[in-house]
Amino acid sequence: MADLPDDQLADTRELHLAWLDYYRRTVERKLAGLTETELRTSRLPSGWSPLELVKHLVWMERRWLRWGFVAEPFDQPWGDSGGTEDQPWQLADRDTVDSLLTALLAGGERTRQVVAGAYDLAEHAAAGGRFSAGNETPTLNWILFHVLQEYARHVGQLDIARELADGGTGE
Repeated sequence: MADLPDDQLADTRELHLAWLDYYRRTVERKLAGLTETELRTSRLPSGWSPLELVKHLVWMERRWLRWGFVAEPFDQPWGDSGGTEDQPWQLADRDTVDSLLTALLAGGERTRQVVAGAYDLAEHAAAGGRFSAGNETPTLNWILFHVLQEYARHVGQLDIARELADGGTGE
């Protein structure tokens, strides 16, 4: 597989970030060459399109790292799904493959800043954003593992969507 993280990485912090970068690059590769119709059309019973999935990844990472761990205020934390957690993923007219990939990569840079600013991966998320005061919050290590599994699962789903669209398989 192309561009896998170095198998000699031992630092957990850098390993998390390297795998997240790998999955972001994989998302880019999976979208490359798809037509506008293929990007915006679902071939799956669940109904999501490849661009809706990318928008979800952008917002998911924001929810867990920025709104969750750092407790940054967010007007619309569920901006990928019309404003609530329970609604299906939705695109706005302004959402394009370029704008969403730019947002995905910018989110990755922000995640790197958040992780770099944390003293320890065992540090707990701040209360006040995604997590209310008085409740135990997850550690940064748990959040990074969760975000990584979200990427892995959704990139696998994107593999299937790509294969159904044009037969493309692999990395």
